[in-house]
Amino acid sequence: MSVDLGKFVSEIKHKISFEELSGKSIAVDAFNTIYQFLSIIRQPDGTPLTDLKGRTTSHLSGLFYRNLNLIEHGIKPIYVFDGMPPHLKRRTLEARMSRRKEAFEAWEKAKAEGLTEEARIKATASTKINKEIIDSSKTLLTYMGIPFIQAPGEGEAQAASLVRSGLVYALTSQDYDSFLFGAETVIRNFAITGKRKLPRQNIYVNIDLERIYLKDLLDSLKLNREQLIILGMLVGTDFNEGIEKIGPKTALKIVSEYKTMDNIMGYVKKKYETWFDVDPYEVINIFEKPDVREISMQEFENLKEKSSPDMDSMIKFMCDDYGFSKERITKSSERIFESRKKENQKGIGLWMK
Repeated sequence: MSVDLGKFVSEIKHKISFEELSGKSIAVDAFNTIYQFLSIIRQPDGTPLTDLKGRTTSHLSGLFYRNLNLIEHGIKPIYVFDGMPPHLKRRTLEARMSRRKEAFEAWEKAKAEGLTEEARIKATASTKINKEIIDSSKTLLTYMGIPFIQAPGEGEAQAASLVRSGLVYALTSQDYDSFLFGAETVIRNFAITGKRKLPRQNIYVNIDLERIYLKDLLDSLKLNREQLIILGMLVGTDFNEGIEKIGPKTALKIVSEYKTMDNIMGYVKKKYETWFDVDPYEVINIFEKPDVREISMQEFENLKEKSSPDMDSMIKFMCDDYGFSKERITKSSERIFESRKKENQKGIGLWMK
């Protein structure tokens, strides 16, 4: 589960436009973004886009056209891929696998019964990322001239590290864990802006690009970052279950009153007659000292300089290998090259914050 901080950001989030991000480097949580494309880009009954070999292509469509849009707005995306998760996340991953299996079975049943809307909802919940999807995503990014970084551990933690070190302006993710990892600026809805239909309702809503600052969040809650981590732990994170009967508002009240981990543990044990399911200090350490690779400014600039689009390989990959329309991909590819030509004329300095 991602930590539930949604109740606390409604007053501090700001609607922004892609134009406001022009010229800025943005670290993209790759798994989070690819998962969104796989969930959203589907047929009416929830079936993902596939090629003639039955391979999923929803993520390739999403990555290609979304990144084309970003490039034309002068935005410099840098994707960060997950490495090995901390051992405390194993239980969360196993639970997700179980839920996805159940959702897949429910999807198949709904399709067989002709329940299109129900089928699509269950299909979205069954979304999963495999090695083929990861590898094909990296290949497409390479041909598009978009750099990516392989994190040793949590991709979100690596992306947050890039923000803190000033190498990028912000990171983009739908999860609020980014703040617990210390990301100072987070952009939400990066991959899903536009109109979206509400499940089981004939209602469409606008999904806007949003910017949230960690400082604003901490100031509004009157907490420091470690206290924010503890708040998240009380509710539940990817690394611990949280305390039963404690929601976000109660968690904030407890942390605001008892301040430190030792005091809070004592209160929770007395009040709720329970305990954290794992060592809370180990969870704090995961967020405060995550397994990330330190990247120098020189290495970062070298990575960007080596990333240039390869139009012929891009067209062959998308059209010959995965069956996309050659006419559409070729025209779009030309737009990428035209945008990059204008960018090069302005200089590499646009990559920086």
